[in-house]
Amino acid sequence: MEVEVDHMYVATAIVGKSRVSFKTESKRIAEFVAKRFRVSAISGQDPQADLYVRIRGGYGEPFDDGPVQISVSEHLINFKRCDYHMISSRDYSSAEIHVYDEFALKHALINLYSSWLIHGERGLLIHSSCVVQDGKAWMFAGQSGAGKSTVAELSRPRPILSDEATFLYIEENGRVTVFDSPFRSEMENPCELEEAELSGIHYIIQSPEVERVSITPLDGFALMLDKVFYWRHDPEETRNMIALCKKVVQQVPSYQLYFQKNDTFWERIS
Repeated sequence: MEVEVDHMYVATAIVGKSRVSFKTESKRIAEFVAKRFRVSAISGQDPQADLYVRIRGGYGEPFDDGPVQISVSEHLINFKRCDYHMISSRDYSSAEIHVYDEFALKHALINLYSSWLIHGERGLLIHSSCVVQDGKAWMFAGQSGAGKSTVAELSRPRPILSDEATFLYIEENGRVTVFDSPFRSEMENPCELEEAELSGIHYIIQSPEVERVSITPLDGFALMLDKVFYWRHDPEETRNMIALCKKVVQQVPSYQLYFQKNDTFWERIS
């Protein structure tokens, strides 16, 4: 799945409609990529890749809940946290990432890919889970601890497109496609489905009663803004992110979903 050349692992992964070329000297990092991403067997660095990522281990210390510090120069953007340091080109198509562990690597890659999507006005990564039923993708977003991963777990054996970071892609015709997300928490392996059309967005609230309430696009927009994986550092990128959120909520209905920790909420979803 990955090629070893002078102890250098090279792999190209398909993420949605993009190709990401990885390069690392670490076998452990190479295994992380091979397990979570749809890796194609390409020998050497892929000249057709959309993103080029060089990853090195041995950096920093365990995550301490501290913020990401961002500095911008003419040609580069530096994202630094205690457990990772990422140096990216201004268009996010090329990056070098130094990490402490796999947790740091996952977060750095979420940061990079989300930034690349927003910069190109392609789509968003949303802090949520996403489950497919009858060919339709349903997203479940909420505050930390609201139960996004629980909803995904309770929804098995339905296909799970994400359990932490849902990958929304906005097509030219306005349709919102959910692609299988490699940025996962507990359910590490790729989904059996590669994509599905997003049919609804649920903002979840644990409750003794099970109820699904339709909300306006404006309310859905307000709830979505702080669920986007986005590190603010540039006014133009922020405008892109806001415009993408507006497109999503205008295209896809939003709901508040009150649920118990069982699968009865699926009776309210059609």
